[in-house]
Amino acid sequence: LSFTFRPKKNIPEGSHQYELLKHAEATLGSGNLRQAVMLPEGEDLNEWIAVNTVDFFNQINMLYGTITEFCTETSCSVMSAGPRYEYHWADGTNIKKPIKCSAPKYIDYLMTWVQDQLDDETLFPSKIGVPFPKNFMSVAKTILKRLFRVYAHIYHQHFDSVMQLQEEAHLNTSFKHFIFFVQEFNLIDRRELSPLQDLIEKLGSKDR
Repeated sequence: LSFTFRPKKNIPEGSHQYELLKHAEATLGSGNLRQAVMLPEGEDLNEWIAVNTVDFFNQINMLYGTITEFCTETSCSVMSAGPRYEYHWADGTNIKKPIKCSAPKYIDYLMTWVQDQLDDETLFPSKIGVPFPKNFMSVAKTILKRLFRVYAHIYHQHFDSVMQLQEEAHLNTSFKHFIFFVQEFNLIDRRELSPLQDLIEKLGSKDR
């Protein structure tokens, strides 16, 4: 099984969401991540979360893409984040009962599932004035919770490869942005974050 490098999910240029993404990129450049993740004044929370979720999906897609040759059926026969955490896949529709599978298979299921959500216009409307559905927040939370698991797997099982590729600064910045964002809006349950708790505390303490 080879990880198919998914096409970047593009936010249409000239759209309001595109403006928001540009705003996010500009504030990120300032180096103050706590401030960069805050909801810009007068903006819709759902839309802000949608734009950032798409951005995190693209980032993780890229980061995982750099280490796929090291994440194989043999090296990672289970989807884990250290010895204490193992994930089994279920999406509630195609696979209802959680299945144990290799990390590359799990991540393939996960990224395909996320992409399907992002491409669903009823969940992630790209047209101006089309409202977000009532269940948007719970869908976004599930997406982010699952994307977190890819970071957790990379940190626990592939950090050596990341270092060899000299990608650690890139990975750390991406993850820090992700964590500050989910903390700002309380999007992932603390218990779900425990595989990287020490790292999260370390990243946070540098900014107090």
